[in-house]
Amino acid sequence: MDRLELADFLRRGRARLNPSDVGLAPGARRRTPGLRREEVAQLAGMSVDYYARLEQSRGPRPSRQTLTALARALRLTDDERDHLFHLAGEEPPRRGTASTHVSPGLMLILDRLHDTPAQVVTDCGEVLAQNAMARALTLDVMSRPRRERNLTRLFFLDPDARALFPEEDRAHHARAHVASLRVVAAARPDDPEPAALVAELRAASEEFARLWDTHEVALRHGAVKRFQHPLVGLLELDCQVLLSHEHHQLLIVHTARPGTDAYERLRLLRVVGLQDMSPQGA
Repeated sequence: MDRLELADFLRRGRARLNPSDVGLAPGARRRTPGLRREEVAQLAGMSVDYYARLEQSRGPRPSRQTLTALARALRLTDDERDHLFHLAGEEPPRRGTASTHVSPGLMLILDRLHDTPAQVVTDCGEVLAQNAMARALTLDVMSRPRRERNLTRLFFLDPDARALFPEEDRAHHARAHVASLRVVAAARPDDPEPAALVAELRAASEEFARLWDTHEVALRHGAVKRFQHPLVGLLELDCQVLLSHEHHQLLIVHTARPGTDAYERLRLLRVVGLQDMSPQGA
């Protein structure tokens, strides 16, 4: 681990970003350009003291999970992320499979979506980033261990996740999850992640196993989804999906048409939902 070079790289990465680049309010006038240390720590989900020690060349060797969080917080490109891993004495994640590093382009869009739920997921269903509205509508997935961030696993194994959708819609969502996962598993036979998820769910869920044997295939596309939210009631939202083929990632955005009940309830969710960030489902 090269502590001096790592510290310099982190400081320079922080200095080149403005609050608006990462979806933060400008706040009071700044004496120096760039983000504050506490802002980077907040974005990366770590303590300010720990991050400060990294920038001061006196921190412990960061874990791979910490490096991934820092790369996301500093909006690093794939090459910059790999460099960050090398400075910390770690082998960068493999390329050619579904990356857990959100591309800067998708993060730029996500940072600017303040009034509508949006999140970035891999094509295998793992949530990589969420905005506040997505956490209010569904579940604060990013606060969970990585294993518990997969939407397909949550739908089949977590009753609270299923409860977010009206009962009459759940069969459709189950089929859609399975059909999408089958496409991904067939497209990347050498990637262990989809195969492991399929094996786990076939063993743990009779419903999943039955649907898997039907051999339906369909990728995730835009659709109309209904959410049964405990605070604001039923929301019928348009689901838009933006694909990033290079990274095998999707930006999923839920919007409501102006003038509809869902539009008013989504506005209400911005007020009451952001004050109650308790898990509701996925």
